[in-house]
Amino acid sequence: MYAKALRLIPGGTQLLSKRPEMFLPGSWPNYYTHAKGAEIIDLDGNTYLDMSYCGVGATVLGYADDDVDMAVKTAIDSGSMSTLNCPEEVELAELLVQLHPWAGSARFARAGGEALAVAVRIARAHTGRQVIAFCGYHGWHDWYLSANLAEDDALDGHLLPGLSPSGVPRNLAGLTQPFHYNDFAAIKSIADRYGTNLAAIVMEPVRGTMPVDGFLENVRKLADDTGAALIFDEVTVGWRINTGGIHLTLGVNPDIAVFAKAMGNGYPISAVLGRADVMSAAENTFISSTAWTERVGPAAALATIGKFTDKNVSSHLMRLGELVKLAWEQASKSSGLGVKVAGLAPLAHFKFCCEDAQAVRTLFTQMMLDRGYLARESFYAMYAHTEAQIDAYTDACCEVFKELANAVDSGTVKNKLRGPVAHTGFQRLT
Repeated sequence: MYAKALRLIPGGTQLLSKRPEMFLPGSWPNYYTHAKGAEIIDLDGNTYLDMSYCGVGATVLGYADDDVDMAVKTAIDSGSMSTLNCPEEVELAELLVQLHPWAGSARFARAGGEALAVAVRIARAHTGRQVIAFCGYHGWHDWYLSANLAEDDALDGHLLPGLSPSGVPRNLAGLTQPFHYNDFAAIKSIADRYGTNLAAIVMEPVRGTMPVDGFLENVRKLADDTGAALIFDEVTVGWRINTGGIHLTLGVNPDIAVFAKAMGNGYPISAVLGRADVMSAAENTFISSTAWTERVGPAAALATIGKFTDKNVSSHLMRLGELVKLAWEQASKSSGLGVKVAGLAPLAHFKFCCEDAQAVRTLFTQMMLDRGYLARESFYAMYAHTEAQIDAYTDACCEVFKELANAVDSGTVKNKLRGPVAHTGFQRLT
């Protein structure tokens, strides 16, 4: 099937993060027939427990959640599209504003990257400015990839390796300025240089590390002082720490927040939520799509958010994520194979601390696959995961880590691989 895909689909898949070469070249299952709870059945009938990206962070409740699916089926039975608008989008806007009292209105799209592009368009329309300062990953659109354009095209792609700016107009060069997370001096330098033309600061409020004391507060003040819009990208981290955006926990409000992924438990829906005076700029520019008016996305979001509230989903995600981080640490201690464990609990990750770490990581995926797990060095918790599954996963990790340690000590890691070492993805600017 994948060989056919490579002939028919440029790149083989629609998403870099789902390319099998990123996991286990030649052996990754690639395609599925069914997915339910935390389990996936591949085309050959093999059942795996997903302890990896879990729908690339979208299916935060679990695969085929009964409550969300029922809401979607009702929406379909009632007609998912018509000449008129669905009332669910008004209900969803009202709910998001209630959960985020700083905000006044919302627009909806169906994917995170396009929602970020909408947010940037609104910020530029609101401020009448052009330059965007950013840190982190925010999608594939021209506004973002233009950061990889250099004055000398020989340097194109140097900023975020693996994200080629081919096809991005060169006259966009310089309009997107990068800085590293927790480096306030860097963003201050950008503001000093482009202050009168700085339209927005785009960033994840948190990703791999928490903000140092005063960082987000200082960025908030900088945006106020320069008149730039502060945009928080909550596409990945949103809904996992609380029912809403993590910025509510951190106590720093943006001018615009962007949500997607977990908000619809895998059904396409994204939101651009903002202060009413900022969002009103959307009426002065053209932002419109037929696909944004269908009913399934908002219906799924309402059901997903409702379950988050009723079941206190975020606390379950936090607890399971902490258990998985402990599993990696326990496996490391018992095997003597060093790892560095990091990340928010529901978005945990680790790195092997040894030579040829990427080959070791590939062998880890291969050995865990043989034991019935989809696994790599990241874990995105789902509500469907159980503590019993985490216990079994912990035992498997301890067993595999000991085998990995022996392979490292004997220099036989690559000899044990049934295929090439997994490819590395682009490097995030954090």
